[in-house]
Amino acid sequence: MGNPYQVICLSGVAPDLFTSAYGPFVVNPCSSLGDIAEALHASSCDALLVEVKTPADYDKLLAWPGLAHAVMDSAVVVVAPEPTPAQCIKLLQMGVQDVLAKRHASDDSLGRVLRVAIERKRMDASAKRAFSTDLTTGLPTHAQLLEHMTHLLALREREPAAMALIVLRLEGFRAAELALGAEAANVLRRKAAVRLRAALRASDVVASLGSDMYGVLLAWIDAESDADGVARKLLSSLRQPFNVAGQDLPVMGTVGIGQYPAHGKDAASLMRRAVGQASNGNVSEIGHVIAGAANDE
Repeated sequence: MGNPYQVICLSGVAPDLFTSAYGPFVVNPCSSLGDIAEALHASSCDALLVEVKTPADYDKLLAWPGLAHAVMDSAVVVVAPEPTPAQCIKLLQMGVQDVLAKRHASDDSLGRVLRVAIERKRMDASAKRAFSTDLTTGLPTHAQLLEHMTHLLALREREPAAMALIVLRLEGFRAAELALGAEAANVLRRKAAVRLRAALRASDVVASLGSDMYGVLLAWIDAESDADGVARKLLSSLRQPFNVAGQDLPVMGTVGIGQYPAHGKDAASLMRRAVGQASNGNVSEIGHVIAGAANDE
């Protein structure tokens, strides 16, 4: 028997899938999306199983900042009473691997769906590693950033020096898409990338971590407080709205920071901490969610 797949579950009754023919799975129950966010911040998992019982639960899941974090590293499967085609498509667009009707969610079918979702997620990750650039923003991808961090951390083992990863979760893209269409939202993402790049040193790396997240790698810093200062500068750079299709579109942001070596000595740990903080809005004294006054880009 191989190592069990780790599954975080938000459901009325957590399924017993340890003896599943598609497993084994160790199911770790959580009582709320907030609990899931804390669990993901503490450690990674292979899959996330979320049951939505009402339309309000569906809306809450879509609005949950932690969803972007969850789909980045884990296979997310949603169980709903009678999911509509529109709901399924929207969840898939958000990065969810599969949506299962409640009436079909027996322990045997859940085991199969979870295993397929996990394997599909792993194949997707392998495919993405073959591409080093995010086509929407022109920035390095999540996989490329992790690879770069891994090489840099290996160097830090031989030549110790502090470094930091900043993750920014930006809000405003979905509103732009609803108001002006998908291409306008992509233009907004590209303009945000350009502005972040302009606020940094040539040695710093900006990467796309998904539809609403950016990662900034500070290859070297003199003190931990330097990362806080850069985070403030990046948030400040977003205060001015972006002019897209003749309209001023505001962007709001939260930030998370992973410091080497204080918060971890491997790329995954630093990424998990920074993404978890940004997803939960834990910006400590760095700043608050910000919005700018109108001004043309």
